[in-house]
Amino acid sequence: MSDTVSEIDPARAWEMLEADPQAVLIDVRTAAEWQFVGTPRSPAGDPLLIEWNTWPDGAHNPRFVDEVRERVRPAQTVLLLCRSGARSRAAAAALGEAGFTACHNVSAGFEGGLDDDGHRGGGWKDTLPWWQT
Repeated sequence: MSDTVSEIDPARAWEMLEADPQAVLIDVRTAAEWQFVGTPRSPAGDPLLIEWNTWPDGAHNPRFVDEVRERVRPAQTVLLLCRSGARSRAAAAALGEAGFTACHNVSAGFEGGLDDDGHRGGGWKDTLPWWQT
């Protein structure tokens, strides 16, 4: 993993987005997840929705870094979010390797990890603003 990636929890992500109006939240989940599970709100404006893996085939999005570059400057603070933190960690590392200098993985993700009963919790959706279409 690139040394430009840090792990932060959702509350810290919110604080960073509030403190830096140029910071960007990127939700790397699939279009189906955005539609059926919901999408985070951000104090820095609407998050960017850029799939790390494509829907419906689940293949890696080979244009991910290019799509981010089209909308974000490499020096901007970038916070990445997926369901539980795994895809966004990989996406943050890829951006770091591509020259982005301040990438942060929201390690709990949007829904959080699984508990002993197989239910997700502890993510963005539990305590921070979000919407569902």
